Amino acid sequence: MNETKPKVGVMAIALGAYFPQFSGLKENLTNQHQKVLGKFGNEYQIISAGMVDSMESSAKAGKLFAENDVDVVFCQTTTYSTSSNLLPAVKDLEVPVVLLNIQHVTALDMDKTTKIDQWLGDGFSCGCVPEMVAVLRRLGKRCDVITGYLEGDQAVDREIDKWCKAAAVRRRFRTTSLGLVGRPYPGMMDLYVDETRLFSDLGVFTEMLDWEDLVQSYQDVDKESIKKQSEKILSTFEVSGNIPEKELEYLSASVCGLEKLAKQKNLSAIASHYTANVSEEVGKLIAVLNPAYSMLIGQNVACAVEGDMKVALAMSILKNIGGTGTLAELYSMDFDDDICLIGHSGSGDPAISGQKPLLKYSEVFHGKAGGGYLTQFYPKLGEITGLALTQNEDGSYKMVVAEGINEDGPVLKLGDTNCRARFNIGLREYVNRWSLSGPTHHFALAAGSQIDALKCVSSILNIPLEIICSNK
Repeated sequence: MNETKPKVGVMAIALGAYFPQFSGLKENLTNQHQKVLGKFGNEYQIISAGMVDSMESSAKAGKLFAENDVDVVFCQTTTYSTSSNLLPAVKDLEVPVVLLNIQHVTALDMDKTTKIDQWLGDGFSCGCVPEMVAVLRRLGKRCDVITGYLEGDQAVDREIDKWCKAAAVRRRFRTTSLGLVGRPYPGMMDLYVDETRLFSDLGVFTEMLDWEDLVQSYQDVDKESIKKQSEKILSTFEVSGNIPEKELEYLSASVCGLEKLAKQKNLSAIASHYTANVSEEVGKLIAVLNPAYSMLIGQNVACAVEGDMKVALAMSILKNIGGTGTLAELYSMDFDDDICLIGHSGSGDPAISGQKPLLKYSEVFHGKAGGGYLTQFYPKLGEITGLALTQNEDGSYKMVVAEGINEDGPVLKLGDTNCRARFNIGLREYVNRWSLSGPTHHFALAAGSQIDALKCVSSILNIPLEIICSNK
């Protein structure tokens, strides 16, 4: 929902002095660059500056990138080039530069490589890479290097895709809004934010919403849409007991209304909380909000309870780079098995569940007013990643990440998501290190190992990443 394509700047560099000397060299390098361009999928908006072989053409590339507000720049080093052919293109940009050190062949044939232009065109992409990094750092530019060969190198393809997905986070933050409904849970001061600072540091605009906005959104939903949504809900959840038809219709209408509101307000995330003094209509909505939000999370709109805007953004980051992102917190400790239970009461991401999640009615929402439906998800076994978006003493933002293994075993069946996470530093050390990093109460949980991709996000957003532990 509200999909955003990152704007990816791509260029190739070479030394213009070579081209008059060696017939066909420019054509060879240009053809290689066209194949590199083919490595970028249709889900990315490519801003191509072509072959850059002089300061003048580099300046034109820089103007093109700036006018299009690119989220990252990929520069293919096709052969040796002076750094003066790169710097004008990126001097005024505040985004990372990724050097594509992609050699034409896996190895030169030493007996058949008898001409200088063969070496320059097929086996000299690495020659200028150290120089480029040296000058980029002197200019204060964030940079990285991807090294490999042109045809069939899947490692290169994965690295390019990883950076593009990280760029999608920046584009999404800059072009969509975070909806705040109500305010953070009273007294949870770690959740409080300065919305202006949020916009300044991360580019995220906060759309202030009232509960009545949510109520109004589903008033005119048609019956056919409600029917289709009901089918989706029943195919997503295993219902404990029977859900009355009227309540299922109301839940379905609420999901349709939230979808419409997210589109109208251009929301990529929502954080909400309510007080005990709500209207009857708002109370009805709150009772079905957990499954309703879960359906929205499944469509890449991160939804967080207790008004936690930062965890909503952390969920959005993981969802965009890794395909899953659900709400979590430290849930309990098992010292007998050296396991930390991780989970949360509330909405979750259907994509993270290894089995059909449970929809269960509860008479009480602990710590909150009223009762309603709980959703219990079962995170997939194997590698997991926890991500917190938090703030330093000066208010600046940072990310905190920890990887572990979700192991099979008993979990609580209260209607809340919880899983058994093992960390290679042990339970005590994990809880201590995680807590001392200063994360908020909540964090986002994803399936798989996401640290490498988060390093790219850290560079793209220009905020530090603190690693507590890694599976590698």
